[in-house]
Amino acid sequence: MVKSRSVIFLSLLFAALCPLRSRPAVDVKTAADIDRETEKIRPDMVKVRRYIHMYPELANHEVETSRTIAAKLASWGLEVKTGVARTGVVGMLRSARPGATVALRAAIDAVPVSEAADVPFKSLNPGIMHATGNDLHTAVVLGAAYVLSTLKDRFAGNVKFIFQPASQPSSENGESGAALMIKDGILDNPAVGAIFGFHVLPETLGQVFTAPGILLAGSDTFEITIKGRSAPGFQPQDGVDAIVLAAEIVLALQTIVSRTLDPADPALLTIGRIEGGAKTDVIADRVRLEGIVRTQNEPARRKIQKLMEAAVRGIVQAFGGDYAFTFKPGVPPLDNHPELVEFVLPALREALGERQVLPIKPLMMADDFAVFAQRVPAFFFFLGTRNPRLPPASLSSPHFNPDERAIGTGIKILAHLVLDGLERQSRMAKGEHPRP
Repeated sequence: MVKSRSVIFLSLLFAALCPLRSRPAVDVKTAADIDRETEKIRPDMVKVRRYIHMYPELANHEVETSRTIAAKLASWGLEVKTGVARTGVVGMLRSARPGATVALRAAIDAVPVSEAADVPFKSLNPGIMHATGNDLHTAVVLGAAYVLSTLKDRFAGNVKFIFQPASQPSSENGESGAALMIKDGILDNPAVGAIFGFHVLPETLGQVFTAPGILLAGSDTFEITIKGRSAPGFQPQDGVDAIVLAAEIVLALQTIVSRTLDPADPALLTIGRIEGGAKTDVIADRVRLEGIVRTQNEPARRKIQKLMEAAVRGIVQAFGGDYAFTFKPGVPPLDNHPELVEFVLPALREALGERQVLPIKPLMMADDFAVFAQRVPAFFFFLGTRNPRLPPASLSSPHFNPDERAIGTGIKILAHLVLDGLERQSRMAKGEHPRP
């Protein structure tokens, strides 16, 4: 009897000193229903993914992709808006009760890569491929739209499903699809309180990788035109060799990151394209270089831009040439909202298992989801999609072939994240601190 009283006393004391864990947004029955509906829709989403994969479309040309998305959303009773930022689609799911609004985003454009993967649904559009996984992203967000539409009597609020074009815009298109969609008002009417996104990663199948704070780098592009003076190859003294100057510039630019930035401050500078010269026996009078700069903070970004032009100017002018330097700001670093991450991670671990949700260091890849994250609290994660039966292939590889079993996992994750996000917004509206 004494022992029982002691146990009861200690239990009451522990409860008084430690705040009770908040009621999860996804109860046991809802979690089971998410699993069941996910399994029901998964085969259809595999078919959608394969169809989109067979007919990939480049940035701002995603006409058939958008038509496929809109038809699916409409068939499930969602409000559908097309033509957003040219070829984007937004689906709106309204629950039976008023409340906050959260959003899910998937990019839908393909990239100019010629597919080499041996699959029966290989790209039929020459030179274009879904080599970065946007076909799978689209299928997962579509699947989440279906699952949540079956549960709309279980939650209060709205969900916007954003299918974004032009995540990798070409030079002539200018702004990315995320910026254009924001200009078209997709974060308003009703206002989005939180947004979720993800990207496939050729790592362990089904695991989730994420972290609070800076998760991805910002990305800018540059173009350098070196203007020399042509001359016969046997009279180099009469010319200014733009190719030699380009070689000096390539080497000089590499030292900007390695010798002028803090080694603990991640940054990279890549020259991915060089064009110049007309004949083998003529001194080239013009060379163009194009590349990218990746940084994780604004001071490093400004410093690199300034030092790049100074290096080009010094080399070219020392030998009597001239130059044109263009630095094109791209997307900012992707910043995962710390409080939102803290709120959703426990429920995500509960849904998938503790070992399935892992921390990750910031990566030097970029994603224009970062533009959304500048406007509203955002949570971004990576979903492992490596097929253990196939040789590894990196993102953007012509052999890239993610394991489609990740589609079901992704749908389940997004359904849980939406319900957790709506719960957080509800607590904030009531003035509560939305702790996990």
